[in-house]
Amino acid sequence: MQLSSWVKRPSAVPNLPHTTWSCRSKARTVFPVVFCSRALRKDQRASQIRGFACSSTPCSVDEPSSASEAVARLVAFVEDEASSFLGQATWEEVMEHTAERLKWVNPDFDMFVVNEKFLLHGPTADVETKRIDQADIWIIIGVRNVEAVGWICNKSGNIQNVICFDASPELRNKLNGIYVPDRNVLTGLLTSFSGGDLKETLLTMSLVEEAWSRRNSDDIRFMLLVLIDRYVTPVESLKNLRAQDLSTLKCMIKNCSSQILACLSNSNCRKAIICLNNCAPTDQVCSYRCIASYECSELEAFSLCVLQKHNCLGLSAEIPSQPDVKPMEVFRGVPITHSIAEDIFVGWLEKLEWSWRVVAGQNPAYDQFPCQFQIFYRGAARGSLWYVPVFRIKTLDGRLIWRKRRYRVRRGETAGTFHFSVLDNGVVSQEYWRIVDVPDDLSWGLFFYSGAAAAAGQSYTGAVLVTPDGQWPPESEEKRVLAALDRCGIKSWELYNVNNAYCEGPPLELPKDVPRQRTSLWSEGTNITA
Repeated sequence: MQLSSWVKRPSAVPNLPHTTWSCRSKARTVFPVVFCSRALRKDQRASQIRGFACSSTPCSVDEPSSASEAVARLVAFVEDEASSFLGQATWEEVMEHTAERLKWVNPDFDMFVVNEKFLLHGPTADVETKRIDQADIWIIIGVRNVEAVGWICNKSGNIQNVICFDASPELRNKLNGIYVPDRNVLTGLLTSFSGGDLKETLLTMSLVEEAWSRRNSDDIRFMLLVLIDRYVTPVESLKNLRAQDLSTLKCMIKNCSSQILACLSNSNCRKAIICLNNCAPTDQVCSYRCIASYECSELEAFSLCVLQKHNCLGLSAEIPSQPDVKPMEVFRGVPITHSIAEDIFVGWLEKLEWSWRVVAGQNPAYDQFPCQFQIFYRGAARGSLWYVPVFRIKTLDGRLIWRKRRYRVRRGETAGTFHFSVLDNGVVSQEYWRIVDVPDDLSWGLFFYSGAAAAAGQSYTGAVLVTPDGQWPPESEEKRVLAALDRCGIKSWELYNVNNAYCEGPPLELPKDVPRQRTSLWSEGTNITA
């Protein structure tokens, strides 16, 4: 299968130019929030977008039944036929999908997506005008057309918040009615010495720009949730972004003084803490890179005491309930059972040194590491199942090292579902996995997971596409793979391609007491080759 034909290739993330604009022609008392981003032209695109069809005539959009009762209203304006930084997807497709993903967080979050053609022709129905005029936040991506920019300036007076990335210089960022200063050498000083609303505006803008610069669908949604949380309505999943009180320090000193001293005495632990302090509490990408780069026994003891045992930061998180992905129901012509599902996880371990290798994944924190091996095995104790992911990371200081974890796996209520738990650097993570699809010949598989590290205040979802050799499934399987991704609410352009080159010497050894792994999948007569 040619990867470029149906899934995005991740690439290095350059620093985006930090540009901020607003309507400069006439000053207004109140302005909207607008996001503008450089967008590249695309020769061809799908003519039909969910919700409306784009043509030379105005777009017709029906207001969803929940829009009038929405607790947060957003409008995304996008450049016509413009490619996004997510591979083959246009900005219109990306923001339509993001609108769906916002509803996983709260079904009352509504985002209306329109393009430049729509702006130039003007809304054709009262419902369209209402959704635009009553929006809390406007998101504008790559709009530079002079007439479209003029339309935005004329209509933005009654909108509270406006932010732009690389749009027309006639537009400028505003948050909560406060202009965001253009980024320059004075911005840092303004952030440090400003007080009240201006300081909060600058800090919020910094968080938004950082999320946008990471160029993935999770952080686009995170960025929008930050704005909703700060300026519209509290977002439950972002409650850990809010400041803690002095009880945090008191708790740490009272309960964990020895662990704190040990951490400060270890260079890796000190670097990890400094690194983590620069991450937002809910930023799993930043946090996990810090942890994986500098993990050590002192960091584990520190986290176990401060976070897991005493919860000094007062953090919490729950496993996301959406999307509600269902497991596959039939395998090789028979209803799937718990035993068959476990055999599928164990996979190729009877023939190879591993069960599966990860080809691509959706989670930006966990699925982008190179050389990912999955090992599922039954333990010596009856009914026990374990999962050991082995992966390579490039640390923040440039070293290439192997890492591994060890999860306990328990059967879920439904065959094909499992509950995973792991102590990862002092913090317990709980995860709910589903086997979404696996063909009879075990040539590939798609596993979906949702999880939470409650003591760290982080929740997450993700999916991994696996094969026995780390190569993409054959092109003949493309339709089935895409259908499986669709059941997870995932677009192919959201996937990260795992680099499986230069993977020599992975630590794949199993504990000595582990019995030889045999499954029903390799019974005599099964036409599968390793």
